[in-house]
Amino acid sequence: MADVLMQTAEGNSLLDQVIHGIAKGVEIGGVAMLAVTAVAATVLMLVDWWRSGGRFAPAYKAYRRNLGRGILLGLEFLVIADIIGTVAVEPSFHNLGILALIVIIRTFLSFSLEVEIDGRLPWRKSGREDDDEDEASAGARPARSLG
Repeated sequence: MADVLMQTAEGNSLLDQVIHGIAKGVEIGGVAMLAVTAVAATVLMLVDWWRSGGRFAPAYKAYRRNLGRGILLGLEFLVIADIIGTVAVEPSFHNLGILALIVIIRTFLSFSLEVEIDGRLPWRKSGREDDDEDEASAGARPARSLG
């Protein structure tokens, strides 16, 4: 009987290690997503700025949108990692409370970024189309977007 309990404990330990590894991998993916999108948005901004003949405003506007989208995507990965690492490994009320606070803070950040990117509350419809389309209809070359 003691051998069976030891094997079960070792199996749980291995499972915990695997789950922690998965959570750590998703967390690394989230950080990598933040870094890659920041670099990609910066390169796109510089190319758009150069191609527009030095007009900075449209390139900057697209740059902010692209950075915001990258941060939102990275935050989603980090929330997933927190859920896996907190709930799947040690499901206690204390850990669940900590996870709830982390998710609330990250949700508030995501909401704030979305409002900043779109310039309006998510449930309000815009009275006009995307700014890129406005610039295109005015004859200007629209800045590129990651999304």
